[in-house]
Amino acid sequence: MTASTIMVVEDDDATREFLADNLLADSYSVVTAASGRQALNLLEVRECDLLLLDVVLPDASGFELCRRLRAADGIAQRIDPELPVIMLSGRTSETDRVRGFARGADDYVPKPFHYPELAARISAVLRRARGRRERGVIQIGELRIDPSSREVRMADRKVELSAKEFALLHALARDPVRVFTKEELLRDVWGFQLMGSTRTLDSHASRVRRKLVPATGGRRWIVNVWGVGYRLTDPDS
Repeated sequence: MTASTIMVVEDDDATREFLADNLLADSYSVVTAASGRQALNLLEVRECDLLLLDVVLPDASGFELCRRLRAADGIAQRIDPELPVIMLSGRTSETDRVRGFARGADDYVPKPFHYPELAARISAVLRRARGRRERGVIQIGELRIDPSSREVRMADRKVELSAKEFALLHALARDPVRVFTKEELLRDVWGFQLMGSTRTLDSHASRVRRKLVPATGGRRWIVNVWGVGYRLTDPDS
């Protein structure tokens, strides 16, 4: 198995070197960054499996960096919005931990930390991430969705989707005739806590629908159930 690559984003030189040395000793590949800007630049050119992210950085908050990561579309910025994130912080209040999870962190580790515990948490987060990637292919009529490769095909035609478009399609495909409410989809796909007046869901659903519809017509995809939400397809198609 190829070694997982971990990016350490930490502005304190001693802490960054300590983490890098121990991760290398544990057979991980390591990429380091001392600022938020450097981390984002590296993420566009280096494929990583997990991000160890300090909350206090010289040019950005780790909370904001995590939010920007989750908002990435996966294409224009070439950053994986589902990259696992473990936050490291001297801020140990419940409010800060909740803020970290709300911004999309997978785990939150207070400083000072014991490296063996952090190593166990890294292993657990990577194991969960691999499990998500290895879930089986979904086949619904001519539509085939492969979560591991993030490939979507309509019969013999490959369908190109952005990261958020894929996440929306995959969420609907888990139960293709069930109506998912807009609140559910905005929470699960975009991480929104409140629906507000955003049109993000509707615009993404419209784009996915256009990409899935074959030239010859046929089965309806991404069905808008007015006043409620969306389902992937009609139950009797």
